[in-house]
Amino acid sequence: MSANGTGVTAAADGSVLLEVRHLVQEFVLRDFGGAKGGVLQAVSDVSFELHGGETLSIVGETGSGKSTLARSVIQAPPPKHGEVIFQGQDLVGLPRRALKSVRRNIQMVFQDPFTSLDPRWPTARIVEEPLIAYAIGTRHQRQERARELLDLVGLDPSRYGTRHPRELSGGQCQRVAVARALALEPKLILCDEPVSSLDVLVQAQVLNLLEKLRSELSLSYLFIAHDLALVKQVSDRVAVMYLGKFCEIGPVREIYRQPLHPYTLALLNSIPDPAAAKPAASSVISGELPSPLDPPSGCRFRTRCPRAQERCAAEVPQMRALSDGHLVACHFPLSGSWHRGAGSEPPAANGAPASAGL
Repeated sequence: MSANGTGVTAAADGSVLLEVRHLVQEFVLRDFGGAKGGVLQAVSDVSFELHGGETLSIVGETGSGKSTLARSVIQAPPPKHGEVIFQGQDLVGLPRRALKSVRRNIQMVFQDPFTSLDPRWPTARIVEEPLIAYAIGTRHQRQERARELLDLVGLDPSRYGTRHPRELSGGQCQRVAVARALALEPKLILCDEPVSSLDVLVQAQVLNLLEKLRSELSLSYLFIAHDLALVKQVSDRVAVMYLGKFCEIGPVREIYRQPLHPYTLALLNSIPDPAAAKPAASSVISGELPSPLDPPSGCRFRTRCPRAQERCAAEVPQMRALSDGHLVACHFPLSGSWHRGAGSEPPAANGAPASAGL
């Protein structure tokens, strides 16, 4: 278990590339048109590590804070509290010029490949853009680099280099976005649901491309997604996020084989499988995601959890390791190896409904 308590095990070269400590991101909303404002708690006390050559996927429902977390890592905008340590340097509060220098090594691939590319520019010019912004090389050298990158992501530069985004398919546009992200030879790429807007066959092509590039270029990925089935093929570890907090984190095989948090189990059971039997009542969740303006007390998942008890409303569950590198923030995890301590015994295997008083 790591010193900061995240319980992350080393992957790939073993070095810690990125370390996030107790990150908090909040937004103040003003009263408007009869709607009541307040403080929106988008990310609440999140900590994790990412190692060199590793892919860590963050999954959860829409509105859980995944994309906000990724943007907070690159300081767009900076978090309200916490530390974001990249290669030993804390990015929070870093002067603009120094932050720009660090961002050469941290690039981002966005969800919608069409809106993330300038429609007025040909693809070669789009890929060349980061090199121009950082004044790297001569014009000829930048153009040659753009052609190399297009070829690297599987697009013939002589055929596609002069095309505009509107002349490309969604998958081709996302390949251009990946090529642009690689222009500055980064060490870390943040992938914010990069295939969610693509059809299934194109999703597989882009995911295979990302995995191929990771191996060839020794890249690390922070991969944002809402589909657990999707991230299985590209992840070393998975962190499950709910309403601004991590509720479980561990090796991808452990997460799929033995989920420890009821929310993780519910996400796994939501994966369509025509041959599967009807999921047990204890693994089904209902209701809407609570508002981050007024999150539930104690465990934030308790209002939808079939195993919730009084302790869940009174006490915030802390992240703890139940096996090597596999952590969960739950008072009553789905494992027989739960840690005995203060509080009541866990509910029966078939779960217990949340009481009306919670």
